[in-house]
Amino acid sequence: MPAPRSVDEYFLDPRLIRRAFDAAAATFDSAAVVHAEIRTRLLERLDVVRLDPSLIVDLGAGTGHGSRALQDRYPRSQVLAIDLSTRMLVEARRQQRWLRRFRRTAADAARLPLRDAGVDMVFSNLMLQWCNDPDAIFRETRRVLRPGALLTFASLGPDSLRELRRAWAATDAHVHVHRFIDMHDLGDALMRAGFAEPVMDTERLTITYPTVDALHRELQDSGSANHATGRPRGLSGRAARERFAQNIEAARVDGVFPVTLEVVYGHAWAGTSHKARDRGEFRVGVEAIGRRS
Repeated sequence: MPAPRSVDEYFLDPRLIRRAFDAAAATFDSAAVVHAEIRTRLLERLDVVRLDPSLIVDLGAGTGHGSRALQDRYPRSQVLAIDLSTRMLVEARRQQRWLRRFRRTAADAARLPLRDAGVDMVFSNLMLQWCNDPDAIFRETRRVLRPGALLTFASLGPDSLRELRRAWAATDAHVHVHRFIDMHDLGDALMRAGFAEPVMDTERLTITYPTVDALHRELQDSGSANHATGRPRGLSGRAARERFAQNIEAARVDGVFPVTLEVVYGHAWAGTSHKARDRGEFRVGVEAIGRRS
């Protein structure tokens, strides 16, 4: 049955999210090709930042590839991998090196087991879209960052998976695609949390799949299937599946299904205006960016 109207149909239960990523831990690396590509792009954005961090938190570290890359980039730093899923962190042991080892801790991003103002950088790749309250995440991140420390993250914006969203919207009234948060709303949340000089931008990636089933398998194997409260319970009926197949067929181009991802990047400093400027970067306050109509 559909969720009651008083319930947020897009709500994501953290316990369900944790179980989903626990279950996908063994298949995540082979399925999360998109996750890896966006992580590479987010790491490249650190090339223009002058920073010599002592403690870095990889928030939503998953299987630890980002933690390893951060340890390589900042060899004098201590990297702490934090994730909600303990099994993902068990898999992250594979990324450890004998002389460059990062620590691993299972925790909720809204309740970090860290003291105030003790972290020099928080790096977070594709974690925020699994959180219901970005304000709570940013407040907690701001709490643990030293004044002048850096938060850099990538998340997904509302145009992501729009092809699937449209096809399912024409099929039934259930929630089949998560609600993704707009760049401007994330920028506003950063400022409410006390971050300075937020720089927000987006890019759109198009990923192609030979079949819709291939996309669904990738989402399932990476733990990224539909976990919203308003999702269908049990398998969709045959008639619904047939309607969806007809609706999604309209999205096929040259024999493949293109899937849009709107990638949102955020970069902000804890506290007052940061003195050390980025090399060659032009900063634009989020309040100066026009809102989507």
